[in-house]
Amino acid sequence: MPIRVATWNVNSVRQRIDLLLSWLKECQPDIVCLQEIKCVDEAFPRLEIEALGYNVVTHGQKTFNGVALLSKLRFDETKSGLAGDDEDAHARFLEGVVTLKSGVLRIACLYLPNGNPVGTEKYPYKLKWMSRLLEYSKERLKTEEPLILAGDFNVIPHARDVHNPAAWTEDALFKAETRESFQSLLGLGLTDALRAVTDEPGLYTFWDYQAGAWQKNQGLRIDHLLLSPQASDKLANVGIDSYVRAWEKPSDHVPVWADLDLEAA
Repeated sequence: MPIRVATWNVNSVRQRIDLLLSWLKECQPDIVCLQEIKCVDEAFPRLEIEALGYNVVTHGQKTFNGVALLSKLRFDETKSGLAGDDEDAHARFLEGVVTLKSGVLRIACLYLPNGNPVGTEKYPYKLKWMSRLLEYSKERLKTEEPLILAGDFNVIPHARDVHNPAAWTEDALFKAETRESFQSLLGLGLTDALRAVTDEPGLYTFWDYQAGAWQKNQGLRIDHLLLSPQASDKLANVGIDSYVRAWEKPSDHVPVWADLDLEAA
């Protein structure tokens, strides 16, 4: 069986725990990256998730941000925080390593800064964070091991990834500098998993709560799985579980997953 790796900005794990548990039972992912858990480590509902057979690691923060890794495979190592800025206290990055028959698989769960409003310090922070991620990726790719960067990138890569792109040209998610930074990651040799299997437009992972965006399918694709060459060579399938957005009291994001032809040890 392939290994299924998924990412989901759950937008408050305690508010969505019933939805998360339902989706875990339905989708049966082996490894899950969660963003915006919006709670400290001690408040994370780990017992309910562990009861489904997952190992749980969190990097939480009160009220804001926060990321978590769930894995049916035991973690060999985990590390929180992205190198490059010792003063950055935001809980946005969590790395885990699991053992495979053919070596290891490294997963980086990340929640990139939104960057809006553009005219404030938030946008330079976003670009600096992306630059740090680029340096991290350069170093990790040198090891030539399967690597997945999974999370809410807060980046709309291309016009086909957003409804009405003209309305987003000055937004931090779609500004030229943002998209260029994302392309720099791909330029290292990382593969956008979804775009490896389809060029279809209108495939979104986020719909705003306002103005009937979900009902009108006026969405964005900002949640991504980027694969190193050693991971993309094993890519078997990719999916967006958009149906989750129709559940009661949903997150404004939906899960994205990829199946890789890799075997657990």
